Amino acid sequence: MFEFLFSPYGTIGFLGWRFLPEHAAIEWAAVATTALGVGLAIWARLCLGGNWSGTVTLKEGHELIRRGPYARIRHPIYTGFALAIAGTALAIGEWRGVVAFVILFTAHYLKARKEEAWLAREFGAAFEEHRAHTGMFLPKLFPAKSRPAQGV
Repeated sequence: MFEFLFSPYGTIGFLGWRFLPEHAAIEWAAVATTALGVGLAIWARLCLGGNWSGTVTLKEGHELIRRGPYARIRHPIYTGFALAIAGTALAIGEWRGVVAFVILFTAHYLKARKEEAWLAREFGAAFEEHRAHTGMFLPKLFPAKSRPAQGV
């Protein structure tokens, strides 16, 4: 993605056309969006601790993380990456940034679906309850209400 966004090859054809004018307010918004995304990804990674891996795998003592950004978003690292790429696309202001965002978002969506199927198998009802209260990439506006315990 880096090569595509920052090399001269990324400017071939319509990819090099601007979709935004050059303006200081846009540049500041781009920096803020990128910084927010990087910060969110780092925070989420720190919250995962030893549960993190580059592939979907079960580690010894693996747990379902529901603290930090995971309390509201199931895949905050991917959200952070998406924000960082969106900020970069704003900063570049060319269609190649939009294409990079779409490619990255699509790849993360597909990987997140695979991870969620795995989490549902491994954590069962606990993950389903977590899914009901969180959004995949953004916080859920109207999370499901918790049900009181029955039969006591």
